[in-house]
Amino acid sequence: MTLQQLRYAIAIADCNSMNKAAQSLFVSQPSLSASIRELENEIGITIYKRTNRGITITPEGEEFLGYARQVTEQYELINNKYVEKRNIKKKFSVSTQHYSFAVKAFVETVKEFGMDEYEFAVHETKTYEVIENVKNFKSELGILYMNDFNGKVISKILDENNLEFTELFDCKTYVYLWEGNPLAKKEVISMEDLQEYPCLSFDQGANNSFYFAEEVLSTNVYKKIIKANDRATMLNLMRGLNGYTLCSGIISEELNGYDYKAVPLATEELMTIGYVSRKNSTLSHIGKKYVVELMKFKDNAL
Repeated sequence: MTLQQLRYAIAIADCNSMNKAAQSLFVSQPSLSASIRELENEIGITIYKRTNRGITITPEGEEFLGYARQVTEQYELINNKYVEKRNIKKKFSVSTQHYSFAVKAFVETVKEFGMDEYEFAVHETKTYEVIENVKNFKSELGILYMNDFNGKVISKILDENNLEFTELFDCKTYVYLWEGNPLAKKEVISMEDLQEYPCLSFDQGANNSFYFAEEVLSTNVYKKIIKANDRATMLNLMRGLNGYTLCSGIISEELNGYDYKAVPLATEELMTIGYVSRKNSTLSHIGKKYVVELMKFKDNAL
């Protein structure tokens, strides 16, 4: 296995075409195909399935390409720093469900390390993509919740992808709504209280399973429900339609504004907030700092 073969494999994935990859690499298509076949024979897996319609990446290939990208990126860092004498920024990326506290922790981490030496990325996205981003090395950490309902399913997916979940803290379930909502002044809200108000839920796209829902009690039958894709839209719907969502109750008023409230829901349902990382890997120095910032919200839980 050579560095060149790894680059070839990555180029094919990026171009989603053997011919286009060959053109971008300035090599012949037969030569590129032969190199990939040699690589697949050596590592004992099929990276790409060839069909008349083109290529598709196998599950084993996805995992291999994740490692390949990490190796080539590390090589580029070493080459740029020690051979070409260029100062290349280190990278740190986080993927998270739609949690303002996770973004707030990210903000504090960026402030601590500064942007002179680091290139930062935060992906507030769907549950399945949080997992995929960690699996494929796009993010070092993924922030999500687990509970008795989704725990077995998500744990199985993590285990199959060589990932693990580390618990941070437990939370009760809260109703998150605009302060102008008639229910905002209540000390506790019941499911019966919520019947006439729109329930707001984050759309999970193609992986729209109850187990991937970001909101607890996802199997409940709601009289009114609206799907949204981002946190800003969710806040607008809360204000414009008196909508609500179910959450951990841990919010960042600095980021979401002071016009919204989290009121306890009358339920015993608990959420466990934690982070997803690769098994047998050690968090980077900046990754550890991010976890420290997350843990500062523990006092806001329960």
